[in-house]
Amino acid sequence: MKPAPLLFAFSLALAGCAALPYRTAEPDDGLARAALGQTIAVGGPRVTPLAVHEDSRCPAKVQCVWAGRVRIGARIDLGSGSRVQELILGTPAPVADGTLELVEVRPGKMATDAPPILPRDYRFAFRFMGGL
Repeated sequence: MKPAPLLFAFSLALAGCAALPYRTAEPDDGLARAALGQTIAVGGPRVTPLAVHEDSRCPAKVQCVWAGRVRIGARIDLGSGSRVQELILGTPAPVADGTLELVEVRPGKMATDAPPILPRDYRFAFRFMGGL
């Protein structure tokens, strides 16, 4: 019978796949990324995005008078305790001995007739710049 060699070769192929390193879809740009409700370490602080308060960004391929903004509520955990703070896309906020910045929000806004972005689809990228 020939099924045994075929089964052995298939098993080896599967074992080889298990040895491949896990790759993330996120770029390796030094930013820490999280979804709503997910806690991540951003340098010293730990950040948990809690809610999107405003997403008034201009949709792609639309000419707007104002670019809009994104405001989120986030819990920031430090060694001294936790606090909830509003973060605005592109605006560094003082945190501990440095600044925490919301630097990216995905997905981008689509055309005005596209369905709204669901809370579960948001991804936020943060950067912490520690003090001197």
